[in-house]
Amino acid sequence: MPLHYLYLVLAVAAETIGTTALQASQQFTRLGPSLLVVVGYGLAFYLMALTLRHMPVGIVYAIWSGLGIFLIAIIGWVVFGQRLDLPAVLGLLLILAGILVIHLFSNTAGH
Repeated sequence: MPLHYLYLVLAVAAETIGTTALQASQQFTRLGPSLLVVVGYGLAFYLMALTLRHMPVGIVYAIWSGLGIFLIAIIGWVVFGQRLDLPAVLGLLLILAGILVIHLFSNTAGH
């Protein structure tokens, strides 16, 4: 795996942790999760900036945001008991399919 893809995967993980902590912070009323939000997003943007040295911003952002949406929806369902109806599940699968199309078939993805 090229290093810039590792940066992107770690950026997605940091953003996912930050967003999960955002829910757990209860609108920034809990200190620990609130600090994790700031650290998670700061690290996510730093790693995404490193990725931008090798990949176009549109592709990086599509993968970063798409995977983040998919992972946060799954975490919301598993950890926070949030419900996903059939249209939501289908939409999430379409997002995942779009990421796969970019990664597998696009020459601009910087493989």
